[in-house]
Amino acid sequence: MYYSEDLVEEVRSKNDIVDVIGSYVRLKKKGNSYFGLCPFHNEKSPSFSVSQGKQMYYCFGCGAGGNIFTFIMQYENYSFVEALQYLAERAGVSLPQVEPTQQQRRQADERARLLAVQKEAAKYYYVALRRDAGAPGYRYLTARGLSEETMKKFGLGYAGKYSDGLYRYLKQRGYKDKLLADAGLVTLDEKRGPADRFWNRVMFPIMDANHRVVGFGGRVMGDAKPKYLNSPETAIFDKSRTLYGLNFARTSRRKGMLLCEGYMDVIAMHQAGFDNAVASLGTAFTSGHASLIKRYTNEVLLLYDSDEAGTKAALRAIPILNEAGLVSRVVDLTPCKDPDEFLQKNGFEAFEQRLEGAVNSFLFELRVLRRGYDLNDPQSKTAFYREIAGRLLSFQDELERQNYTEAAAREFHIGFEQLSRLVNSEGIRLGGVRPAARPKPTAERDGRRREKEEGDRQAQGLLLTWLAEDERIFPVVSKHVSPADFQDPVYRQVAELLYAQHEEGSLVPARIISVFADDAQKQSEVAKLFHSPPAEGDAVWEKEHTLQEIICRVKELALRRMKEELNPADMQQMQRFIQMRNELDALRKTHISLDLG
Repeated sequence: MYYSEDLVEEVRSKNDIVDVIGSYVRLKKKGNSYFGLCPFHNEKSPSFSVSQGKQMYYCFGCGAGGNIFTFIMQYENYSFVEALQYLAERAGVSLPQVEPTQQQRRQADERARLLAVQKEAAKYYYVALRRDAGAPGYRYLTARGLSEETMKKFGLGYAGKYSDGLYRYLKQRGYKDKLLADAGLVTLDEKRGPADRFWNRVMFPIMDANHRVVGFGGRVMGDAKPKYLNSPETAIFDKSRTLYGLNFARTSRRKGMLLCEGYMDVIAMHQAGFDNAVASLGTAFTSGHASLIKRYTNEVLLLYDSDEAGTKAALRAIPILNEAGLVSRVVDLTPCKDPDEFLQKNGFEAFEQRLEGAVNSFLFELRVLRRGYDLNDPQSKTAFYREIAGRLLSFQDELERQNYTEAAAREFHIGFEQLSRLVNSEGIRLGGVRPAARPKPTAERDGRRREKEEGDRQAQGLLLTWLAEDERIFPVVSKHVSPADFQDPVYRQVAELLYAQHEEGSLVPARIISVFADDAQKQSEVAKLFHSPPAEGDAVWEKEHTLQEIICRVKELALRRMKEELNPADMQQMQRFIQMRNELDALRKTHISLDLG
Protein backbone atom coordinates (compact mmCIF):
# COMPACT_ATOMS: atom_id res chain seq x y z
CA MET A 1 0.00 0.00 0.00
CA TYR A 2 1.57 3.31 -1.07
CA TYR A 3 1.05 6.71 0.55
CA SER A 4 2.69 9.89 -0.67
CA GLU A 5 5.73 11.24 1.15
CA ASP A 6 3.83 14.43 1.98
CA LEU A 7 1.02 12.47 3.62
CA VAL A 8 3.47 10.35 5.62
CA GLU A 9 5.18 13.52 6.78
CA GLU A 10 1.83 15.06 7.78
CA VAL A 11 1.04 12.06 9.97
CA ARG A 12 4.53 12.12 11.50
CA SER A 13 4.46 15.83 12.23
CA LYS A 14 1.04 15.64 13.92
CA ASN A 15 2.17 12.94 16.37
CA ASP A 16 4.65 14.27 18.92
CA ILE A 17 7.10 11.47 19.66
CA VAL A 18 7.34 12.27 23.37
CA ASP A 19 3.55 12.09 23.76
CA VAL A 20 3.26 8.83 21.86
CA ILE A 21 6.23 7.01 23.40
CA GLY A 22 5.29 8.47 26.80
CA SER A 23 2.07 6.45 26.66
CA TYR A 24 4.19 3.28 26.52
CA VAL A 25 7.33 4.23 28.47
CA ARG A 26 7.77 6.39 31.54
CA LEU A 27 9.99 9.27 30.41
CA LYS A 28 11.92 11.81 32.46
CA LYS A 29 13.40 14.95 30.97
CA LYS A 30 17.18 15.34 31.24
CA GLY A 31 18.63 18.31 29.42
CA ASN A 32 17.21 18.52 25.92
CA SER A 33 16.10 14.87 25.81
CA TYR A 34 13.83 12.46 27.63
CA PHE A 35 15.06 9.17 29.09
CA GLY A 36 13.40 5.95 30.24
CA LEU A 37 13.87 2.20 30.41
CA CYS A 38 14.08 0.70 26.95
CA PRO A 39 10.95 -1.34 26.09
CA PHE A 40 12.97 -3.49 23.67
CA HIS A 41 15.43 -5.06 26.13
CA ASN A 42 15.86 -5.57 29.88
CA GLU A 43 17.82 -2.89 31.70
CA LYS A 44 18.02 -1.33 35.16
CA SER A 45 19.40 2.09 34.21
CA PRO A 46 17.57 4.23 31.63
CA SER A 47 19.44 4.29 28.33
CA PHE A 48 16.45 4.93 26.07
CA SER A 49 16.62 8.50 24.75
CA VAL A 50 13.80 10.42 23.07
CA SER A 51 14.51 13.75 21.39
CA GLN A 52 11.54 16.07 21.01
CA GLY A 53 13.49 18.45 18.83
CA LYS A 54 14.56 15.75 16.38
CA GLN A 55 11.39 13.66 16.85
CA MET A 56 13.52 10.53 17.14
CA TYR A 57 14.50 7.94 19.74
CA TYR A 58 17.62 5.85 20.33
CA CYS A 59 18.64 3.25 22.93
CA PHE A 60 22.30 3.44 23.88
CA GLY A 61 22.00 -0.06 25.32
CA CYS A 62 20.60 -2.20 22.51
CA GLY A 63 20.87 0.19 19.55
CA ALA A 64 17.13 0.33 18.76
CA GLY A 65 16.26 3.65 17.19
CA GLY A 66 14.20 5.53 14.67
CA ASN A 67 11.24 7.86 14.42
CA ILE A 68 7.64 7.53 15.60
CA PHE A 69 6.76 5.04 12.85
CA THR A 70 9.72 2.82 13.77
CA PHE A 71 8.69 2.76 17.43
CA ILE A 72 5.10 1.71 16.73
CA MET A 73 6.31 -0.92 14.25
CA GLN A 74 8.76 -2.38 16.78
CA TYR A 75 6.54 -2.18 19.83
CA GLU A 76 3.22 -3.26 18.33
CA ASN A 77 4.79 -5.62 15.76
CA TYR A 78 3.07 -3.60 13.01
CA SER A 79 4.01 -3.17 9.38
CA PHE A 80 4.82 0.36 8.25
CA VAL A 81 1.33 0.77 6.78
CA GLU A 82 -0.31 -0.48 9.99
CA ALA A 83 1.78 1.97 12.03
CA LEU A 84 0.91 4.79 9.64
CA GLN A 85 -2.78 3.98 9.87
CA TYR A 86 -2.64 3.78 13.67
CA LEU A 87 -0.89 7.14 13.98
CA ALA A 88 -3.12 8.75 11.36
CA GLU A 89 -6.20 7.76 13.34
CA ARG A 90 -4.59 9.04 16.53
CA ALA A 91 -3.90 12.42 14.93
CA GLY A 92 -7.20 12.64 13.06
CA VAL A 93 -5.61 12.48 9.61
CA SER A 94 -7.71 10.88 6.86
CA LEU A 95 -5.85 8.40 4.67
CA PRO A 96 -6.92 7.66 1.10
CA GLN A 97 -7.73 4.09 0.15
CA VAL A 98 -4.72 2.85 -1.78
CA GLU A 99 -3.47 -0.53 -2.92
CA PRO A 100 -0.75 -2.26 -0.85
CA THR A 101 2.67 -2.88 -2.32
CA GLN A 102 3.78 -6.41 -3.11
CA GLN A 103 6.05 -6.55 -0.04
CA GLN A 104 3.29 -5.26 2.23
CA ARG A 105 0.92 -7.88 0.84
CA ARG A 106 3.51 -10.58 1.59
CA GLN A 107 3.96 -9.40 5.18
CA ALA A 108 0.21 -9.18 5.77
CA ASP A 109 -0.32 -12.59 4.17
CA GLU A 110 2.39 -14.16 6.34
CA ARG A 111 0.80 -12.81 9.54
CA ALA A 112 -2.63 -13.95 8.37
CA ARG A 113 -1.34 -17.46 7.62
CA LEU A 114 0.39 -17.73 11.00
CA LEU A 115 -2.75 -16.59 12.82
CA ALA A 116 -4.88 -19.02 10.82
CA VAL A 117 -2.70 -22.06 11.54
CA GLN A 118 -2.48 -21.18 15.25
CA LYS A 119 -6.27 -20.94 15.38
CA GLU A 120 -6.59 -24.33 13.63
CA ALA A 121 -4.13 -25.88 16.09
CA ALA A 122 -6.12 -24.45 19.01
CA LYS A 123 -9.26 -26.12 17.62
CA TYR A 124 -7.43 -29.43 17.31
CA TYR A 125 -6.17 -29.34 20.92
CA TYR A 126 -9.57 -28.18 22.23
CA VAL A 127 -11.43 -31.08 20.58
CA ALA A 128 -8.74 -33.59 21.58
CA LEU A 129 -9.24 -32.74 25.28
CA ARG A 130 -12.88 -33.78 25.06
CA ARG A 131 -12.32 -37.10 23.28
CA ASP A 132 -11.56 -40.41 24.96
CA ALA A 133 -7.85 -40.06 24.23
CA GLY A 134 -7.87 -36.71 26.04
CA ALA A 135 -9.17 -38.17 29.29
CA PRO A 136 -5.80 -37.89 31.10
CA GLY A 137 -5.69 -34.18 30.35
CA TYR A 138 -9.30 -33.62 31.31
CA ARG A 139 -8.83 -35.48 34.62
CA TYR A 140 -5.73 -33.41 35.38
CA LEU A 141 -7.52 -30.10 34.80
CA THR A 142 -10.63 -31.05 36.78
CA ALA A 143 -8.42 -32.31 39.61
CA ARG A 144 -6.89 -28.82 39.67
CA GLY A 145 -10.38 -27.48 40.33
CA LEU A 146 -11.20 -26.08 36.89
CA SER A 147 -14.78 -26.09 35.67
CA GLU A 148 -15.87 -26.89 32.14
CA GLU A 149 -16.91 -23.25 31.75
CA THR A 150 -13.42 -22.06 32.69
CA MET A 151 -11.72 -24.55 30.39
CA LYS A 152 -13.92 -23.34 27.55
CA LYS A 153 -13.26 -19.67 28.32
CA PHE A 154 -9.48 -20.16 28.08
CA GLY A 155 -9.72 -22.65 25.20
CA LEU A 156 -7.76 -25.31 27.09
CA GLY A 157 -6.83 -28.42 25.15
CA TYR A 158 -4.73 -31.56 25.01
CA ALA A 159 -1.80 -32.72 22.89
CA GLY A 160 -2.00 -36.51 22.56
CA LYS A 161 0.63 -39.17 23.16
CA TYR A 162 1.54 -39.48 19.48
CA SER A 163 4.26 -37.12 18.32
CA ASP A 164 2.75 -36.36 14.91
CA GLY A 165 -0.99 -36.07 15.54
CA LEU A 166 -1.20 -32.32 15.00
CA TYR A 167 1.16 -32.50 12.04
CA ARG A 168 -0.99 -35.04 10.21
CA TYR A 169 -4.15 -33.06 11.04
CA LEU A 170 -2.77 -29.80 9.66
CA LYS A 171 -1.26 -31.44 6.59
CA GLN A 172 -4.69 -32.82 5.72
CA ARG A 173 -5.92 -29.23 5.73
CA GLY A 174 -3.30 -28.14 3.23
CA TYR A 175 -0.76 -26.40 5.46
CA LYS A 176 2.86 -26.53 4.27
CA ASP A 177 5.78 -27.81 6.36
CA LYS A 178 7.58 -24.45 6.34
CA LEU A 179 4.57 -22.60 7.72
CA LEU A 180 4.11 -25.20 10.47
CA ALA A 181 7.77 -24.81 11.43
CA ASP A 182 7.60 -21.00 11.23
CA ALA A 183 4.57 -21.10 13.54
CA GLY A 184 6.52 -23.12 16.11
CA LEU A 185 4.03 -26.00 16.00
CA VAL A 186 6.25 -28.57 14.30
CA THR A 187 9.97 -29.37 14.26
CA LEU A 188 11.54 -30.59 11.03
CA ASP A 189 14.40 -33.08 11.31
CA GLU A 190 16.17 -34.53 8.28
CA LYS A 191 16.68 -37.92 9.92
CA ARG A 192 13.57 -38.35 12.06
CA GLY A 193 11.21 -36.32 9.92
CA PRO A 194 8.54 -33.85 11.12
CA ALA A 195 7.25 -34.03 14.70
CA ASP A 196 4.83 -32.05 16.84
CA ARG A 197 6.47 -29.61 19.23
CA PHE A 198 3.86 -30.43 21.88
CA TRP A 199 2.67 -33.93 22.82
CA ASN A 200 1.30 -35.60 25.95
CA ARG A 201 0.58 -32.22 27.56
CA VAL A 202 -2.41 -30.12 28.55
CA MET A 203 -2.44 -27.10 26.29
CA PHE A 204 -2.92 -23.41 27.08
CA PRO A 205 -3.54 -21.21 24.02
CA ILE A 206 -1.72 -17.87 24.35
CA MET A 207 -3.76 -14.98 22.99
CA ASP A 208 -2.94 -11.39 22.17
CA ALA A 209 -5.00 -8.50 23.49
CA ASN A 210 -7.49 -9.02 20.66
CA HIS A 211 -8.20 -12.70 21.54
CA ARG A 212 -6.14 -14.04 18.62
CA VAL A 213 -4.11 -17.19 19.30
CA VAL A 214 -0.42 -16.38 18.78
CA GLY A 215 1.23 -19.34 20.55
CA PHE A 216 0.86 -22.11 23.12
CA GLY A 217 2.05 -23.28 26.47
CA GLY A 218 2.02 -26.98 27.31
CA ARG A 219 2.24 -28.64 30.73
CA VAL A 220 3.16 -32.24 31.41
CA MET A 221 0.87 -34.16 33.76
CA GLY A 222 3.63 -36.14 35.42
CA ASP A 223 7.22 -35.49 36.46
CA ALA A 224 8.76 -35.16 32.98
CA LYS A 225 10.92 -32.16 32.11
CA PRO A 226 10.45 -29.45 31.17
CA LYS A 227 7.27 -29.07 33.19
CA TYR A 228 6.15 -26.17 30.98
CA LEU A 229 7.02 -25.78 27.31
CA ASN A 230 6.18 -22.61 25.37
CA SER A 231 6.03 -21.82 21.68
CA PRO A 232 9.17 -20.20 20.27
CA GLU A 233 9.00 -16.56 19.25
CA THR A 234 7.54 -15.97 15.80
CA ALA A 235 6.48 -13.06 13.61
CA ILE A 236 3.27 -12.83 15.69
CA PHE A 237 4.55 -13.90 19.13
CA ASP A 238 6.99 -11.91 21.27
CA LYS A 239 7.26 -13.31 24.81
CA SER A 240 8.76 -10.12 26.23
CA ARG A 241 5.64 -8.16 25.27
CA THR A 242 2.91 -10.77 25.74
CA LEU A 243 1.00 -11.41 28.98
CA TYR A 244 -1.16 -14.46 29.52
CA GLY A 245 -4.74 -13.48 30.36
CA LEU A 246 -4.40 -9.87 29.22
CA ASN A 247 -7.13 -10.35 26.60
CA PHE A 248 -9.60 -10.73 29.49
CA ALA A 249 -7.87 -8.63 32.18
CA ARG A 250 -7.73 -5.46 30.07
CA THR A 251 -11.55 -5.17 30.18
CA SER A 252 -11.91 -6.10 33.86
CA ARG A 253 -13.80 -3.70 36.11
CA ARG A 254 -11.59 -4.58 39.07
CA LYS A 255 -8.95 -2.06 40.08
CA GLY A 256 -5.38 -2.57 38.86
CA MET A 257 -3.87 -5.82 37.64
CA LEU A 258 -2.74 -8.91 39.52
CA LEU A 259 0.64 -10.12 38.29
CA CYS A 260 1.49 -13.76 38.97
CA GLU A 261 3.81 -16.45 37.63
CA GLY A 262 1.89 -19.12 35.75
CA TYR A 263 -1.02 -20.15 33.60
CA MET A 264 -2.83 -22.04 36.36
CA ASP A 265 -2.59 -19.10 38.76
CA VAL A 266 -4.19 -16.79 36.19
CA ILE A 267 -6.95 -19.26 35.36
CA ALA A 268 -7.69 -20.04 39.01
CA MET A 269 -7.98 -16.35 39.85
CA HIS A 270 -10.25 -15.65 36.89
CA GLN A 271 -12.46 -18.58 37.87
CA ALA A 272 -12.68 -17.19 41.41
CA GLY A 273 -13.76 -13.80 40.09
CA PHE A 274 -10.42 -12.01 40.02
CA ASP A 275 -10.48 -11.44 36.27
CA ASN A 276 -7.71 -8.83 36.30
CA ALA A 277 -4.93 -11.42 36.68
CA VAL A 278 -2.09 -11.80 34.14
CA ALA A 279 1.24 -13.63 33.96
CA SER A 280 4.45 -13.46 31.96
CA LEU A 281 5.17 -16.50 29.81
CA GLY A 282 7.96 -18.46 31.42
CA THR A 283 10.31 -15.49 31.05
CA ALA A 284 11.50 -12.83 33.46
CA PHE A 285 9.25 -9.81 33.76
CA THR A 286 10.44 -7.12 31.34
CA SER A 287 10.02 -3.41 30.73
CA GLY A 288 7.96 -4.43 27.70
CA HIS A 289 5.51 -6.21 29.99
CA ALA A 290 5.38 -3.17 32.29
CA SER A 291 4.72 -0.83 29.37
CA LEU A 292 1.94 -3.14 28.20
CA ILE A 293 0.27 -3.06 31.62
CA LYS A 294 0.70 0.74 31.80
CA ARG A 295 -1.66 1.06 28.83
CA TYR A 296 -4.52 -0.27 30.96
CA THR A 297 -3.82 0.58 34.61
CA ASN A 298 -1.51 2.42 36.99
CA GLU A 299 -1.47 -0.17 39.80
CA VAL A 300 -0.06 -3.69 40.01
CA LEU A 301 -0.30 -6.24 42.81
CA LEU A 302 2.43 -8.89 42.72
CA LEU A 303 1.33 -12.45 43.58
CA TYR A 304 4.48 -14.42 42.85
CA ASP A 305 5.14 -17.71 44.61
CA SER A 306 6.02 -17.29 48.28
CA ASP A 307 9.20 -19.38 48.01
CA GLU A 308 12.72 -17.99 47.54
CA ALA A 309 12.49 -18.08 43.74
CA GLY A 310 9.21 -16.16 43.82
CA THR A 311 10.67 -13.58 46.19
CA LYS A 312 13.64 -13.03 43.89
CA ALA A 313 11.29 -12.70 40.91
CA ALA A 314 9.28 -10.06 42.78
CA LEU A 315 12.43 -8.13 43.68
CA ARG A 316 13.44 -8.11 40.00
CA ALA A 317 10.00 -6.98 38.86
CA ILE A 318 9.51 -4.14 41.36
CA PRO A 319 12.08 -1.66 39.92
CA ILE A 320 10.82 -2.38 36.39
CA LEU A 321 7.25 -1.59 37.45
CA ASN A 322 8.33 1.54 39.32
CA GLU A 323 10.35 2.84 36.38
CA ALA A 324 7.30 2.41 34.15
CA GLY A 325 5.37 4.70 36.51
CA LEU A 326 3.27 1.92 38.01
CA VAL A 327 2.34 1.75 41.69
CA SER A 328 3.35 -1.72 42.87
CA ARG A 329 2.43 -3.69 45.99
CA VAL A 330 3.19 -7.24 47.06
CA VAL A 331 0.62 -9.74 48.33
CA ASP A 332 1.61 -12.13 51.13
CA LEU A 333 0.35 -15.64 50.29
CA THR A 334 2.03 -17.57 53.14
CA PRO A 335 1.69 -20.28 54.22
CA CYS A 336 0.45 -21.20 50.73
CA LYS A 337 2.89 -21.35 47.83
CA ASP A 338 0.83 -19.65 45.10
CA PRO A 339 -2.57 -18.05 44.36
CA ASP A 340 -4.05 -21.31 43.05
CA GLU A 341 -3.29 -23.16 46.29
CA PHE A 342 -4.46 -20.24 48.44
CA LEU A 343 -7.82 -19.99 46.66
CA GLN A 344 -8.47 -23.71 46.90
CA LYS A 345 -7.70 -23.79 50.63
CA ASN A 346 -9.09 -20.45 51.77
CA GLY A 347 -11.59 -19.18 49.20
CA PHE A 348 -12.63 -15.82 47.78
CA GLU A 349 -13.03 -13.69 50.91
CA ALA A 350 -9.69 -14.67 52.44
CA PHE A 351 -7.98 -13.95 49.11
CA GLU A 352 -9.69 -10.56 48.92
CA GLN A 353 -8.39 -9.75 52.40
CA ARG A 354 -4.84 -10.62 51.35
CA LEU A 355 -5.16 -8.29 48.34
CA GLU A 356 -6.38 -5.47 50.58
CA GLY A 357 -3.43 -6.06 52.88
CA ALA A 358 -0.81 -5.93 50.12
CA VAL A 359 2.36 -4.21 51.29
CA ASN A 360 4.04 -1.32 49.53
CA SER A 361 6.82 -2.70 47.30
CA PHE A 362 9.52 -0.58 48.96
CA LEU A 363 8.59 -1.89 52.41
CA PHE A 364 8.51 -5.41 50.96
CA GLU A 365 12.08 -4.95 49.73
CA LEU A 366 13.11 -3.81 53.22
CA ARG A 367 11.37 -6.83 54.82
CA VAL A 368 13.32 -9.15 52.55
CA LEU A 369 16.52 -7.21 53.28
CA ARG A 370 15.92 -7.61 57.02
CA ARG A 371 16.29 -11.40 56.69
CA GLY A 372 20.02 -10.95 56.14
CA TYR A 373 20.62 -9.12 59.44
CA ASP A 374 20.59 -10.16 63.09
CA LEU A 375 18.73 -7.35 64.86
CA ASN A 376 19.79 -8.73 68.23
CA ASP A 377 23.38 -7.86 67.34
CA PRO A 378 24.11 -4.09 67.65
CA GLN A 379 26.60 -4.03 64.77
CA SER A 380 24.29 -5.94 62.42
CA LYS A 381 21.34 -3.78 63.49
CA THR A 382 23.29 -0.59 62.76
CA ALA A 383 24.29 -1.91 59.34
CA PHE A 384 20.64 -2.71 58.56
CA TYR A 385 19.52 0.80 59.55
CA ARG A 386 22.24 2.31 57.39
CA GLU A 387 21.09 0.17 54.47
CA ILE A 388 17.54 1.48 54.96
CA ALA A 389 18.85 5.05 55.00
CA GLY A 390 20.84 4.44 51.84
CA ARG A 391 17.78 3.10 50.05
CA LEU A 392 15.68 6.05 51.19
CA LEU A 393 18.15 8.30 49.39
CA SER A 394 16.89 6.88 46.10
CA PHE A 395 13.78 9.05 46.49
CA GLN A 396 14.86 12.38 45.05
CA ASP A 397 11.61 14.16 45.85
CA GLU A 398 11.91 15.45 49.44
CA LEU A 399 8.25 14.95 50.36
CA GLU A 400 8.23 11.40 48.99
CA ARG A 401 11.43 10.61 50.88
CA GLN A 402 9.93 11.92 54.13
CA ASN A 403 6.80 9.82 53.67
CA TYR A 404 8.84 6.66 53.07
CA THR A 405 11.13 7.51 55.99
CA GLU A 406 8.08 7.74 58.24
CA ALA A 407 6.73 4.41 56.94
CA ALA A 408 10.10 2.66 57.36
CA ALA A 409 10.52 4.08 60.86
CA ARG A 410 7.09 2.77 61.84
CA GLU A 411 7.69 -0.64 60.19
CA PHE A 412 11.02 -1.30 61.94
CA HIS A 413 10.44 0.61 65.20
CA ILE A 414 12.97 3.35 64.59
CA GLY A 415 12.39 6.92 65.71
CA PHE A 416 11.45 9.12 62.74
CA GLU A 417 13.92 11.86 63.73
CA GLN A 418 16.64 9.28 64.31
CA LEU A 419 16.11 7.71 60.87
CA SER A 420 15.90 11.15 59.21
CA ARG A 421 19.27 12.14 60.71
CA LEU A 422 20.73 8.84 59.54
CA VAL A 423 19.42 9.48 56.01
CA ASN A 424 21.00 12.93 56.01
CA SER A 425 24.34 11.64 57.31
CA GLU A 426 24.35 8.84 54.73
CA GLY A 427 23.60 11.43 52.05
CA ILE A 428 26.61 13.48 53.13
CA ARG A 429 28.82 10.39 53.37
CA LEU A 430 27.81 9.27 49.90
CA GLY A 431 28.15 12.74 48.42
CA GLY A 432 24.50 13.77 48.50
CA VAL A 433 21.39 12.06 47.16
CA ARG A 434 22.45 9.40 44.72
CA PRO A 435 22.08 10.73 41.21
CA ALA A 436 20.18 8.72 38.66
CA ALA A 437 22.50 6.67 36.53
CA ARG A 438 23.25 8.52 33.33
CA PRO A 439 22.88 6.53 30.15
CA LYS A 440 26.10 5.52 28.52
CA PRO A 441 26.66 4.01 25.13
CA THR A 442 27.55 0.36 25.62
CA ALA A 443 28.83 -0.49 22.10
CA GLU A 444 32.58 -1.02 22.05
CA ARG A 445 34.83 -0.20 19.16
CA ASP A 446 36.33 -3.05 17.20
CA GLY A 447 39.87 -4.26 17.87
CA ARG A 448 43.07 -2.72 16.61
CA ARG A 449 42.85 -4.58 13.31
CA ARG A 450 39.85 -2.48 12.28
CA GLU A 451 40.72 0.62 14.26
CA LYS A 452 41.65 2.77 11.28
CA GLU A 453 38.67 1.62 9.21
CA GLU A 454 36.32 2.32 12.09
CA GLY A 455 37.94 5.70 12.66
CA ASP A 456 37.35 6.61 9.02
CA ARG A 457 33.70 5.61 9.33
CA GLN A 458 33.42 7.55 12.57
CA ALA A 459 34.62 10.71 10.87
CA GLN A 460 31.86 10.42 8.25
CA GLY A 461 29.28 9.81 10.94
CA LEU A 462 30.46 12.71 13.08
CA LEU A 463 30.24 15.10 10.17
CA LEU A 464 26.65 14.02 9.52
CA THR A 465 25.88 14.43 13.22
CA TRP A 466 27.17 17.98 13.15
CA LEU A 467 25.16 18.77 10.05
CA ALA A 468 22.01 17.51 11.80
CA GLU A 469 22.81 19.30 15.07
CA ASP A 470 23.49 22.82 13.82
CA GLU A 471 22.08 24.36 10.65
CA ARG A 472 24.74 27.11 10.75
CA ILE A 473 27.51 24.60 10.01
CA PHE A 474 26.12 23.55 6.62
CA PRO A 475 27.38 26.53 4.55
CA VAL A 476 30.92 25.90 5.82
CA VAL A 477 30.89 22.13 5.27
CA SER A 478 29.18 22.23 1.87
CA LYS A 479 32.00 24.40 0.49
CA HIS A 480 34.42 21.52 0.91
CA VAL A 481 32.40 18.28 1.10
CA SER A 482 29.68 16.92 -1.17
CA PRO A 483 27.43 13.87 -0.52
CA ALA A 484 29.54 11.91 -3.03
CA ASP A 485 32.55 12.27 -0.69
CA PHE A 486 30.93 9.97 1.88
CA GLN A 487 32.24 6.46 1.20
CA ASP A 488 29.81 4.50 3.37
CA PRO A 489 26.67 3.82 1.25
CA VAL A 490 24.21 4.50 4.09
CA TYR A 491 26.05 7.66 5.13
CA ARG A 492 26.12 8.84 1.53
CA GLN A 493 22.36 8.44 1.26
CA VAL A 494 21.84 10.26 4.57
CA ALA A 495 24.16 13.04 3.37
CA GLU A 496 22.14 13.45 0.18
CA LEU A 497 18.94 13.79 2.21
CA LEU A 498 20.50 16.15 4.77
CA TYR A 499 21.97 18.36 2.06
CA ALA A 500 18.59 18.50 0.32
CA GLN A 501 16.88 19.51 3.57
CA HIS A 502 19.47 22.18 4.28
CA GLU A 503 19.04 23.63 0.81
CA GLU A 504 15.25 23.63 1.27
CA GLY A 505 15.69 25.41 4.60
CA SER A 506 13.81 22.71 6.52
CA LEU A 507 16.00 20.41 8.64
CA VAL A 508 13.90 17.45 9.93
CA PRO A 509 16.10 14.41 10.81
CA ALA A 510 13.04 12.29 11.70
CA ARG A 511 11.84 12.59 8.11
CA ILE A 512 15.03 10.93 6.89
CA ILE A 513 14.27 7.82 8.97
CA SER A 514 11.11 7.20 6.95
CA VAL A 515 13.25 6.63 3.84
CA PHE A 516 14.64 3.49 5.51
CA ALA A 517 11.23 2.15 6.60
CA ASP A 518 11.92 -1.27 5.08
CA ASP A 519 15.23 -1.82 6.89
CA ALA A 520 15.15 -1.73 10.71
CA GLN A 521 18.95 -2.11 10.97
CA LYS A 522 19.58 0.96 8.82
CA GLN A 523 16.94 2.90 10.77
CA SER A 524 18.76 2.19 14.01
CA GLU A 525 22.08 3.07 12.42
CA VAL A 526 20.78 6.42 11.20
CA ALA A 527 19.04 7.11 14.52
CA LYS A 528 22.37 6.57 16.28
CA LEU A 529 23.94 9.23 14.05
CA PHE A 530 21.41 11.76 15.23
CA HIS A 531 21.82 10.81 18.90
CA SER A 532 25.62 10.83 19.08
CA PRO A 533 26.83 14.45 19.22
CA PRO A 534 30.62 14.64 18.83
CA ALA A 535 32.82 15.52 21.74
CA GLU A 536 33.83 19.16 21.52
CA GLY A 537 35.26 21.93 23.64
CA ASP A 538 33.40 24.97 24.83
CA ALA A 539 35.54 27.41 22.89
CA VAL A 540 34.66 28.21 19.27
CA TRP A 541 38.28 27.66 18.17
CA GLU A 542 38.16 24.09 19.54
CA LYS A 543 35.00 23.40 17.55
CA GLU A 544 36.56 24.92 14.45
CA HIS A 545 39.70 22.81 14.85
CA THR A 546 37.73 19.58 15.34
CA LEU A 547 35.47 20.30 12.38
CA GLN A 548 38.45 21.02 10.14
CA GLU A 549 40.08 17.69 11.08
CA ILE A 550 36.85 15.80 10.30
CA ILE A 551 36.37 17.52 6.95
CA CYS A 552 39.96 16.78 5.98
CA ARG A 553 39.60 13.13 6.91
CA VAL A 554 36.38 12.72 4.88
CA LYS A 555 38.01 14.42 1.87
CA GLU A 556 41.09 12.21 2.31
CA LEU A 557 38.87 9.10 2.23
CA ALA A 558 37.20 10.29 -0.96
CA LEU A 559 40.58 11.02 -2.52
CA ARG A 560 41.89 7.60 -1.51
CA ARG A 561 38.92 5.86 -3.11
CA MET A 562 39.32 7.98 -6.25
CA LYS A 563 43.00 7.01 -6.47
CA GLU A 564 42.11 3.31 -6.23
CA GLU A 565 39.67 3.65 -9.13
CA LEU A 566 41.83 6.03 -11.16
CA ASN A 567 42.44 5.25 -14.81
CA PRO A 568 45.75 6.94 -15.78
CA ALA A 569 44.64 7.01 -19.43
CA ASP A 570 41.62 9.15 -18.55
CA MET A 571 43.07 12.68 -18.56
CA GLN A 572 39.85 14.30 -17.35
CA GLN A 573 39.69 11.97 -14.37
CA MET A 574 43.40 12.53 -13.69
CA GLN A 575 42.93 16.31 -13.69
CA ARG A 576 40.01 15.99 -11.30
CA PHE A 577 42.13 13.88 -8.94
CA ILE A 578 44.98 16.43 -8.99
CA GLN A 579 42.50 19.25 -8.36
CA MET A 580 40.99 17.43 -5.36
CA ARG A 581 44.44 16.69 -3.93
CA ASN A 582 45.45 20.34 -4.24
CA GLU A 583 42.17 21.41 -2.59
CA LEU A 584 42.84 19.06 0.31
CA ASP A 585 46.42 20.37 0.73
CA ALA A 586 45.10 23.94 0.76
CA LEU A 587 42.35 23.01 3.23
CA ARG A 588 44.92 21.59 5.65
CA LYS A 589 46.77 24.93 5.66
CA THR A 590 43.57 26.99 6.03
CA HIS A 591 41.75 27.72 9.26
CA ILE A 592 38.01 27.07 9.01
CA SER A 593 36.08 29.87 10.64
CA LEU A 594 32.62 29.49 12.18
CA ASP A 595 30.47 32.47 12.97
CA LEU A 596 28.40 30.96 15.81
CA GLY A 597 27.83 34.07 17.81
